[in-house]
Amino acid sequence: MRLALVSAALLLTTSVTAAEINPEQQRWLDELAGKFEVPIAELNDAMTQASYQQSIIDAMTRPAEAKPWHQYRSIFLTEKRLQQGVEFWQQHAELLARAERELQVPAHIITAIIGVETFYGAHMGSHKVLDALYTLGFNYPPRGEFFRSEFAHYLQLAKEQGWALLDQKGSYAGAMGMGQFISSSYRHYAVDFDGDGERNLFQAVDAIGSVANYFHEHKWQPGDDVAYPARATDTEAADALLGPALELSHSWAELAAAGVVVEQELDADTPVKLIRLDGVDGPEYWVIRHNFYVITRYNRSPLYAMAVYQLSEQLKQAYEPSL
Repeated sequence: MRLALVSAALLLTTSVTAAEINPEQQRWLDELAGKFEVPIAELNDAMTQASYQQSIIDAMTRPAEAKPWHQYRSIFLTEKRLQQGVEFWQQHAELLARAERELQVPAHIITAIIGVETFYGAHMGSHKVLDALYTLGFNYPPRGEFFRSEFAHYLQLAKEQGWALLDQKGSYAGAMGMGQFISSSYRHYAVDFDGDGERNLFQAVDAIGSVANYFHEHKWQPGDDVAYPARATDTEAADALLGPALELSHSWAELAAAGVVVEQELDADTPVKLIRLDGVDGPEYWVIRHNFYVITRYNRSPLYAMAVYQLSEQLKQAYEPSL
């Protein structure tokens, strides 16, 4: 009996049904109803179905992107992820070639995104999407406005897809499918790549097409480079060019004048940005191009973009078409 009571108490600390809507939450729901043209009754009903999950708040406050680069890199750049990525590419070679041909996004980039996001579909998340978006939208002030918006998008998406609200599972941030699309991205960028009348990002066909479409819509430049390892001959001058913004804020001439060196020859007016990562043996400098910036449109972390880029390069080197 004592064990049962302890178990019940632990359950209450991690999952609390949102049976009542407080005045502030009701005001937020009213705002969402007006902005997204979702009936207030549907928003209220969704709130009463959702449950608060403390584990989601805990995960949000300790993201992998908070790690230094050399630790973050070791999570995603592994022999197993590379090996299974080659197998995924071989298995879906025709689909990936079609996506590359029609949407001008390389197969190795598409494969790397799916590999980093969900280990090629093996780990698509175990949190109910409704719970994740409710928990973060209505109980996590630092990003509440964003996740409340995603909460409304999810209600619209569920209606469009014919889903029951509690059926879909995803990441602690409410991202879904093999490519981990948030609800607004699912609605805007997902494509029916197999023509069966459904956009199903939990299956490889539509996931591959949709990841490619996302990059295409964000202006991936086919044939352009992504990033170059760099050396700073004057670290003080180079560090003065660093900044938190991800946009390409300098020309190559400016970086070269500050003593930044790369092996590639670049035109003086090439848009670039310098970033510095925490490597095992000290700072790593990289000169990034437009396509690196495009990867950060998928996830705004430069660590994430670098992991995708480096995995994609490994995949390109290791891939051999199956005979």
